[in-house]
Amino acid sequence: MKVVVLGGTGVFGGRVAELLVRDGHDVIIAGRNLGRARALATSLGGRALRLDLHADLAPLWDVAPDVVVDAAGPFHAYGGDRYRLPRACIARRIAYLDLADDPDFCEGIAVLDGAAREAGVVALSGVSSVPALSSAAVAALADGMARVEEVDAAILPGNRAPRGISVIRAILSRTGTPFRLWRGNGWGRVRGWSEPRRYRLAPDLIRTGYLIEVPDNRLLPKHFAASTVTFRAGLELWPMNAGLAFLSRFRALTGAGLPRWAAGVARVAAIALWPFGTARGGMVVRVTGRVGGGWICREWRLVAEAGNGPFVPAVAVRAILRATERIGAGARPALAELPLAEFEAAMSDLAVRTTIQSEPAPPLVPSFLGNAFGTLPAKVRDSHDWAGCLRLQGRAEVSRGRGPAGRLVAALFRFPPEGKDVPLTVTKWQVSGGEVWQRDFAGRRFKSHLCTAHGLVTERFGPFTFDLGLGVRDRRLAFPVIAGRIGPIPLPRLLLPVSIATEREEDGRFCFDVELHAPMGMGRIVRYRGWLAICE
Repeated sequence: MKVVVLGGTGVFGGRVAELLVRDGHDVIIAGRNLGRARALATSLGGRALRLDLHADLAPLWDVAPDVVVDAAGPFHAYGGDRYRLPRACIARRIAYLDLADDPDFCEGIAVLDGAAREAGVVALSGVSSVPALSSAAVAALADGMARVEEVDAAILPGNRAPRGISVIRAILSRTGTPFRLWRGNGWGRVRGWSEPRRYRLAPDLIRTGYLIEVPDNRLLPKHFAASTVTFRAGLELWPMNAGLAFLSRFRALTGAGLPRWAAGVARVAAIALWPFGTARGGMVVRVTGRVGGGWICREWRLVAEAGNGPFVPAVAVRAILRATERIGAGARPALAELPLAEFEAAMSDLAVRTTIQSEPAPPLVPSFLGNAFGTLPAKVRDSHDWAGCLRLQGRAEVSRGRGPAGRLVAALFRFPPEGKDVPLTVTKWQVSGGEVWQRDFAGRRFKSHLCTAHGLVTERFGPFTFDLGLGVRDRRLAFPVIAGRIGPIPLPRLLLPVSIATEREEDGRFCFDVELHAPMGMGRIVRYRGWLAICE
């Protein structure tokens, strides 16, 4: 096939062109700088074309391509008529593929679906690591699951991977920017480059990823009926991750934007740090769901060696063009268009290896209680037998202590103010080694981290950690505090708060009652009680 690659002199466009030349396609590398396009075309065995994507497209039609691949970007900056190119391709019955990772652009291409079907031509957006490759991995991992609870993925390049200016601009534009995230069957808001998580790509390769917005966040919840979808990215060197994390917090606090020249400065810094780190990177896709009577987590890992990481975003175009007869006409995001095995086959000549691992993923409370968990009422069990993320909503009554000690502790832990019939949302999500529980009382939020340690369940609020005597009492789940510490320093029993916390089922609803008293009889801190229902 005759394939024109727009942005073919870029980091990813050049890799697309190289793979397609290897497959025997007639490849034309198009760009605004004809000299660069010619140099690359000569080295690969292709042809060159001078073309400005935002100007007259006549030179593109003059070469009569079978396929146009847009690897130029950044797609979020395409302006008013952002689908000008795919619309023109459809009108001429030319297949169109792009490497867009911008959620709006990728999702929005469906507006051209009717025209593409009528013309009998395909127009796919996101033919790259996301969502084309990531969704194929999810489909493979979810096979046989009764339902998909959580999809969690990350892209973690090595430090010596080349970074074009458009990639750097895209990263900076999203760092600290709030976006919608599907968790626990509901939309919440997070900020770009937050909530770090560690990923093991190989026994000797562990990286940290941070939440970012990609098309997967928008598209996978509906496509796979998943209750939670998260996606992260991370750099190899901790100073670069720390700098972006700082920028994320700074922008969230101040709302300050970045000047256009900041991307150039960031690129200079990236080049200066290039000798450090490695040329190893990878990708992880993790799916957790129900199989039989329990939970299982399956993980697909990709590790790219010898600097081959930048080829991975290009692999999806190669795989799609190897199977054009099986790709149905229409304009849409590229979601699981081919089986994962075909994408992996398109990497067979690269220094890339993939593996799939599977392991049980028991939730914290059922795992800790064992057989006793089955004696709890169904509504209580349902609130703890989950994977990925669970969101519950209901109403609560809150009363606060009157004494100075109680008021001080309540303020320190950000407990909610007094009120009746207060709207309450509780969101629980799994993290490495435990769970985070966030309570939102009409906008007043506080959260804690639960995990198991030394045969006990512990709950941490900032520097304070409490050991809980978690157990079943009269078909109720009880959470009494039995020990505590500040950091590593144990608290004397005399200074422990008194906790009377239970969960039960009443009138077919999940009900809770939490009452905390200050130590040494100094009065109530807070009591909140009410009911919750799982968000479906």
